[in-house]
Amino acid sequence: MVTTTLRKIVSPCWKPSVDDHGENSRNRGSDPSGRVDGLWWYKDSGQHVNGEFSMAVVQANNICEDHSQLESGPMSSIESGPHGTFVGIYDGHAGPEASIFIRNRLFQNIKKFTSENQEMSADVIKRAYLATEEEFLSLVKKQWDIKPQIASVGSCCLVGIVCCGMLYIANAGDSRVVLGRIEKPEKEVKVMQLSAEHNANQESVREELHSLHPDDPLIVVLKHKVWRVKGIIQVSRSIGDAYLKKSEFNREPLLPKFRLPEPFKKPIILAEPSILVQKLYPEDQFLIFASDGLWEHLSNQEAVNIVNSCPRNGIARKLVKAALQEAAKKREMRYSDLKKIDRGVRRHFHDDITVTVLFLDSHLISRSSFRGAILSIKGGRCMGNKHLVEIFS
Repeated sequence: MVTTTLRKIVSPCWKPSVDDHGENSRNRGSDPSGRVDGLWWYKDSGQHVNGEFSMAVVQANNICEDHSQLESGPMSSIESGPHGTFVGIYDGHAGPEASIFIRNRLFQNIKKFTSENQEMSADVIKRAYLATEEEFLSLVKKQWDIKPQIASVGSCCLVGIVCCGMLYIANAGDSRVVLGRIEKPEKEVKVMQLSAEHNANQESVREELHSLHPDDPLIVVLKHKVWRVKGIIQVSRSIGDAYLKKSEFNREPLLPKFRLPEPFKKPIILAEPSILVQKLYPEDQFLIFASDGLWEHLSNQEAVNIVNSCPRNGIARKLVKAALQEAAKKREMRYSDLKKIDRGVRRHFHDDITVTVLFLDSHLISRSSFRGAILSIKGGRCMGNKHLVEIFS
């Protein structure tokens, strides 16, 4: 039997989070929860407290490991608390369980700690990340005897919050957010990357790992021209990956490729995010949040140029399509042929890709007391996620 708690975690994958009407849905009016079309999930346009938005996901893995959400309205559990917009991009690895768990729990923890703190802050976000991490590790411990492979599952976690005229960006992993800002008097759009990425291929990340683990000369290993933490994983921060957080999970019956030869006394990778807090200005036009599947094929400048030069409606899908066209070009094939490749096999050409574009209306942002309609959207494809039923049954 599946426990009540686990049912809440995996229920989004027992049925799609949106009605799967496919092509016919285009003639049925609005799409309040988004649409599913083959390997795509998308919501072309919507209104959040601070402006408009667009979201899209395309699946490449046999089981979609990317998940996302947008929450607009109260940022705390008390009526008098601040309102704003929350964006989460969760790029899972070794399975979708961690990304789905984060999608269900992180924003709730944000609201909890904002209520306790009576305001949004970097400390609130950090506490929410660490609380979500502890909840997931507790789940791993409960499941260890029957499904030990859940100890190898983790997720990158990128969050953006627009609240009371301020922008909060938190990141653990290698997803990325860039800002498009109008530069006067030329009125050109300047590109600003706002997230710090935690990938061992960056020299600064390797230096950080060596400083945190001075007695371990093999904390990062170059394998097949790619730097990996302990020769296993590229990211140095994530939620989940219990096998690299607690030595008790780094043993049989975990698969040999995840097991380390020696026990460790402190976490090898961390869940604590890098956090940026800055004021929003009228020149700030839009934010592009995306998993690394997008940034593998598009530069920051290319992505910003597309958003700045195209209509807002469907812009997230346009960004994903541009990335897919580049992926096809790299393999010397036509985009039309790439579209015919099914999930699983598709992963040899590109990763799951998740994009949310948040447009910023300075008039709405300046009205800190504005109370717009409450909105909650969960983005992601659930094709192939019946696997979760097996894990938790």
